[in-house]
Amino acid sequence: MKEPLVRVSNLKKYFKTPMGSLHAVDDVSVDIQRSSTLGVVGESGCGKSTLGRTVLRLVEPTGGEVLFEGENIFKLKGAKLREVRKEMQIIFQDPYASLNPRLTVSEQIAEPLIVNNVFSDRQSMRSKVMQLMEVVELSPRFTHVYPHELDGGRRQRIGIARALALDPKFIVCDEPVSALDVSVQAQILNLMMDLQDEMGLAYMFVSHDLSVVRHISHEVAVMYLGQCVERASAEELFSNPRHPYTRALLDAIPVPNLSGRGKTRMILEGEVGVPIAPPPGCRFAPRCPNAKADCTASDIAAQECSPGHFVKCINI
Repeated sequence: MKEPLVRVSNLKKYFKTPMGSLHAVDDVSVDIQRSSTLGVVGESGCGKSTLGRTVLRLVEPTGGEVLFEGENIFKLKGAKLREVRKEMQIIFQDPYASLNPRLTVSEQIAEPLIVNNVFSDRQSMRSKVMQLMEVVELSPRFTHVYPHELDGGRRQRIGIARALALDPKFIVCDEPVSALDVSVQAQILNLMMDLQDEMGLAYMFVSHDLSVVRHISHEVAVMYLGQCVERASAEELFSNPRHPYTRALLDAIPVPNLSGRGKTRMILEGEVGVPIAPPPGCRFAPRCPNAKADCTASDIAAQECSPGHFVKCINI
């Protein structure tokens, strides 16, 4: 099998709180292949966004490593780290909050080019900006427009153009369509998939919308309270979910089909816990209908139940 573009191994990110250590990301391992998309799903607060930001080293890790093209980015400093950062970009969830309200569209897109001294003359930079606007399907008439004059879809296109400005190989997409209307979501998703085909981009696509993840992802990782509880190809995970939490998530998807009436669905009871100084064992056990005494006796390692399908559960 080919060496992945990004390999995340035993990644941990803990935050200190007055109540103890909050395990936002706890021992997560995933691979992201070139020109592919890893979807990361789970409830709010499960650590999806923190995982993406730690992988990019926007926040410093507590432990583990991230290999980008075989090199551990947590050991890089200075000029070498700045060079690697050009290859790894992010698209934020809120397209308005991530833009500078005082800069026009062209100035927003040119900003990463200016910061990294990519061009020495204005004409070359302007040509690159216009090229990026064309790539993300932004009309030239928006060149001198400010963010508050645009709708959410066009703002997010600016964010995508900024992420593409330095010709990256890997982009973390932190819920990039959750703040958009459904019709605009489809446009942005199709644009991102077209860009992936044309440029060979690899994505980590963070979302809580399983329908969107199924549409865009090649592989899916399911997170719960900071841990990856199941990981498989998108086709395998949606057709054969093995972890109880994954089954509950899939059962929560509305199905617009009357033939599904009367079908038994798994409904979770209780509240999501807080990952502060968590006890050993499965973190889903307090809400799991299949929980046994062994589930909380000790930490549970992920096991490969079928080729490429990993599950952190002893009751499969």
